[in-house]
Amino acid sequence: MTAVLLTAAALGSVKAQHYVLSTEHTSIGITANKDGKSYIQYYGARIGDNDLPRLFALKSNYTSESYPAFGLKTKGQKAIAAIMPDGNYSLDLAVSNTERTADKDGQLLIITLRDKVYPVQVRQVFKAYAGTDIIGTWTEISNQGKKSLKLTKFSSAYIPLERGDNYMLHYHGEWACENYIDETKMPNGEVVINEKDGLRTAWINNPTVMMTLDGASREEQGEVFGGALMWGGNYKIQAVATNQNLHIIAGMNEENSNYTLDGGETLTTPEFAMTYSQQGKGGVSRAFHRWARRYALQHGNQLRDILLNSWEGVYFNVNQAGMEEMMKNIKALGGELFVMDDGWFGDKWARNNGETGLGDWMVNKKKLPEGVKGLVKAAKRQGVKFGIWIEPEMANTKSELYEKHPEWVLQCKNRPLSQGRGGTQVVLDLCNPKVQDYVFGITDNLLTENPEIAYIKWDCNAYIMDYGSTYLPADRQEELYIRYHQGLRKVLQRIRDKYPDVIIQCCSSGGGRISYGYLPWYDEFWTSDNTDAYQRVFLQWSASQFYPAIAMAAHASASPNHQTKREVPLKFRFDVAMSGRLGLELQPKDMSEQEREFAQRAIASYKEIRPVVQLGDLYRLVSPYDKGSIAALMYANEDKSRLVFFGYNIQYLHKEMVPYVKLSGADENKTYVIKDMSPADAAKPCFLDGKKVSGKVLRNAGLKLNDILKGQMSSVCLEFVAE
Repeated sequence: MTAVLLTAAALGSVKAQHYVLSTEHTSIGITANKDGKSYIQYYGARIGDNDLPRLFALKSNYTSESYPAFGLKTKGQKAIAAIMPDGNYSLDLAVSNTERTADKDGQLLIITLRDKVYPVQVRQVFKAYAGTDIIGTWTEISNQGKKSLKLTKFSSAYIPLERGDNYMLHYHGEWACENYIDETKMPNGEVVINEKDGLRTAWINNPTVMMTLDGASREEQGEVFGGALMWGGNYKIQAVATNQNLHIIAGMNEENSNYTLDGGETLTTPEFAMTYSQQGKGGVSRAFHRWARRYALQHGNQLRDILLNSWEGVYFNVNQAGMEEMMKNIKALGGELFVMDDGWFGDKWARNNGETGLGDWMVNKKKLPEGVKGLVKAAKRQGVKFGIWIEPEMANTKSELYEKHPEWVLQCKNRPLSQGRGGTQVVLDLCNPKVQDYVFGITDNLLTENPEIAYIKWDCNAYIMDYGSTYLPADRQEELYIRYHQGLRKVLQRIRDKYPDVIIQCCSSGGGRISYGYLPWYDEFWTSDNTDAYQRVFLQWSASQFYPAIAMAAHASASPNHQTKREVPLKFRFDVAMSGRLGLELQPKDMSEQEREFAQRAIASYKEIRPVVQLGDLYRLVSPYDKGSIAALMYANEDKSRLVFFGYNIQYLHKEMVPYVKLSGADENKTYVIKDMSPADAAKPCFLDGKKVSGKVLRNAGLKLNDILKGQMSSVCLEFVAE
């Protein structure tokens, strides 16, 4: 269990209080000057409860204000800016109180700042999560007067880091190529990671960042800061550097999003979760994975089912006989859950393509004469669970909902309506409480009528196209981006309060919502619409920097792949998918007998290793981004008595030199027995099967993969079990 220390000791003036908030391996140190400023003095490896005053004694000045405000001494970056009712642009925040407390998840330090003239209060919260190395921070900004004021900047975090040989890592992409890694040496000046999509705010840039403190990044060595903003809307993460200073500033993107704070109203900014690692990028990843499973995912320590999703198998061609056949087939392969994707709904506007029906969540009785209830019963007969696809935030203009409530759609007054997918898709206005009720009702009706539904795939295939709300008054239109996500959070929380056990996938044109701004209400995310196993090696590697395997939906699909047309062996497809939450995205009846036999064995093997993959610690061993011929990773359980290793040949060159792969997560004091978990031929496992090897050999000598991987798109999944 992580120990959390909070200390206060006077140094010099009785008004200066020094606080250390610690996890097992990290600490943040803050000085709060009563009636003066608060300063972040330190963030890094854990220090003792009396070390901050000693550290301060070595410095000529304070490191950084913890929450600098705009208006007085305006030079430099600021965390908050506001316009007062009388037009004054300045804030002058001073410490009025500090509080040390705890909640069910950890220890908190709260610094209350108040303006010296105007009735503005900021509560800056720092939280150390028990059992993890994550510290979160956010602010609660209150207008304690009677007249409204306007916030023009409202950051969640303002974190000083050590300026040196810094490299910044962020994750970018587009549809079907999400989360590619970009690493850049940090220049003097400003680097900004932001998103303005409105809804799919993890597509172009993911709301996460790593910053090295001692040179180019390494996987298991070096000092690395990692941070993730827990906001699903538009965001901005700034890295600002001079010759001597480096700051990370993170929060909601204020562009086109000024926020009016009425008298008595409080705006709570989204949490910024962060960690510090002396074990390189891998240490950052493992810290976030452990925290996510415990605090930032639904059912994060509950093993996920192996599922078949209908989309690539039938697309919109849903019918009752076809769905029941797919249920039967996934059960025969050893799967546990069947999910019916898009195409099952619509009456007047039947959902036969992407142009019609969104918003009309009545069953299409021509396709499903027995309705969803009939499919739930069929799944029970087959011995599998049942799941269903919805896209509740959207509508089509070809829908009964739009015909009845055109005012429920985001739209610009006096402008033609922009429409997305299929030329008809529009976004519902979740600023509006009536629309919130409607969107909640979609899920509520499905689960009330069919309480045995075990899984929901929640999709979002549009961005905020038209910046206008018929619900918000004219002087509040600029709050649309924020109000939408406040509304969405209310809907998701209502669903979770009433249906805590249902598994919900966060899908958004693939990986458009791979973000901790959404995941606290979801169980997993759809990593990408690109199911090509070769490209998934890269996509899943990148996503694993901040997001755990248990949340990463990874499906073995057909060959040739539907997106890239690449032909990939079935074993490779399964070995890649087995490194995340295994699922299938194909039509089982189209598989050959030999392919079905392999799939049965692979699924049975995955059930054996599932606890290690989904709940274990990840060690990335050889990166596909290194442009070599192989990629390799492994998972280890808590005591390292079980290891699961995945190796992939992604670029075969005959007689190319292949380095030994050292298993950094092995225990040097253990001896392991090796098992080949997915041989292409059950009678011919790889030559390592059944052999014994010490953890010291695995860590220091490693495996020679060119003795195992024979040719491009060859792969291996090995389990190491301690004697």
